[in-house]
Amino acid sequence: MGTPSDEPLEDFEDADDAAVAGTRLDITAAPGDEGLRLDRMLVRHLPDMSRTRLQALLAEGHLARDGKPVTGGSTRVAAGTHFVLTLPPPEPAEPIAQAIPLAIVYEDDDLIVVDKPAGMVVHPAPGNPDGTLVNALLYHCGDSLSGVGGVRRPGIVHRLDKETSGLLVVAKNDRSHRALAEQFADHGRTGPLERLYVAFAWGVPEQPRGTVDAPLARHPVSRERIAVRAGGRFAITHWERTASYDDAEGRPVASRIECRLETGRTHQIRVHLGHIGHPLLGDALYGQGFRTKAGRLTEPARSALEALSGQALHAARLGFAHPVSGKVMRFESPLRPDLARLEAALAQAD
Repeated sequence: MGTPSDEPLEDFEDADDAAVAGTRLDITAAPGDEGLRLDRMLVRHLPDMSRTRLQALLAEGHLARDGKPVTGGSTRVAAGTHFVLTLPPPEPAEPIAQAIPLAIVYEDDDLIVVDKPAGMVVHPAPGNPDGTLVNALLYHCGDSLSGVGGVRRPGIVHRLDKETSGLLVVAKNDRSHRALAEQFADHGRTGPLERLYVAFAWGVPEQPRGTVDAPLARHPVSRERIAVRAGGRFAITHWERTASYDDAEGRPVASRIECRLETGRTHQIRVHLGHIGHPLLGDALYGQGFRTKAGRLTEPARSALEALSGQALHAARLGFAHPVSGKVMRFESPLRPDLARLEAALAQAD
């Protein structure tokens, strides 16, 4: 397959583009959602929007059931109930600097590498106007961030989903931004760019390694989801099973999988692993059909999974050529604490 000419300059792996003004989000309560408060069910299906934001949208009448507004977040839902959430246009605003702690891995005059925690959104968007990585960077870096990314995304070259943790590089001037963006657009085909993700997934692939080459596009019905679709943007994920774990009865139940990206599409790893039958543990959006498998885990593993903050995905390694010196740089990040506890608990059963 040839290299496409329209390859984006930004890495959108695990970034949610659904929350844009006027977007109609169709949400259907799934098995396992029955009896939940409506606001809690919405958080499950829309993990990139905060509960506070969803409660505000409810109060403003933006959620409908059978064409009628639903404003009570405490309403209990029944499985199969269909809702429509229409996002209003955001109020225009520039991000403000906020004194939010940053885990800085490396910094010089041209770039900064940070270790993003799970739960932090990369840049402001409808539903997340502040408290983002950009707000923290503006406080830390002042006016030195690159303006190429635009007002809401200063310095941002690539992104991670809200609940995905790990390494990100941010440009501090326009020269660095353009040079880094070129590397991410090339996806390491001809240069040193390297992105390795550690994932914990349901089931154990029969083969020790493989490649998923499957085009991705927005889901035709559930607009918050991405799906494998003919005619979508080409997407390639290389994966390798590095460990497998048994359930309480000694049967294979989960795997540790390392993923390397050849492209950087929205939710790519999450969708591709789900496509081959191994969705991520803790992924409320793409792993709904695997929730009952938690009952097969040992008690320590089940407790660790319940305590997990988002999906079990971590950007563990990032390598690139310095945009000014050309020196190849490589950074590694250990698993965040809740993922490390999950890994340890899964391994105890073996």
